[in-house]
Amino acid sequence: MTNLPKGSIKLLNAWAFYDWANSVYPLVISSAVFPIFYESLFANRSHYISVFGIYFKNSALISFSTAFAFLIVAFISPLLSGISDYVGNKKSFMKFFCYLGAFSCMGLYWFDIITIYIGLLFYILGLIGFWEAWCFTIRIYQI
Repeated sequence: MTNLPKGSIKLLNAWAFYDWANSVYPLVISSAVFPIFYESLFANRSHYISVFGIYFKNSALISFSTAFAFLIVAFISPLLSGISDYVGNKKSFMKFFCYLGAFSCMGLYWFDIITIYIGLLFYILGLIGFWEAWCFTIRIYQI
C-alpha cells in the first residue's frame, strides 16, 4: 500500500466514503431505528427489568448503559491518544475501534429481553467503538 499525498483526490474520496459510512451509526443506532426497537421489547411487558438484581425502568437502563460507555470513552481517549501519538499508529487504533463498533453493531442482532446482558454489552461496545474511532479519525485529520 502506498501513502497518498495529502490533498489527493483518491485520498479525499476515501475519507469522504469513510465519513459517509460512519454516519450510519448515529442515524440508525442512536436516533432512528434502535430506540424504536428497544421500546418495542417492552411493549407487552412491564417497563421495569431486573439487571444484576436491581430493577431499572427500561429508559433508565439504556441511559445508564450509555453513560457508562461514555465514561469509558472519556477515560481511555486521552490515554490511547497519547500512546498513538507516541508510537505513531493512529490509523491502527482507528481501524481497531472501527471494527469493534461494526462487529458490536452486528451483535445487536441478539439484543432481546432474554439476552439483555449480551445485548447491553454489544450496545456499550458499539458506542465505545464508534466514538473512539471518531476520536482517532479526528486525530488523523489533525483538526
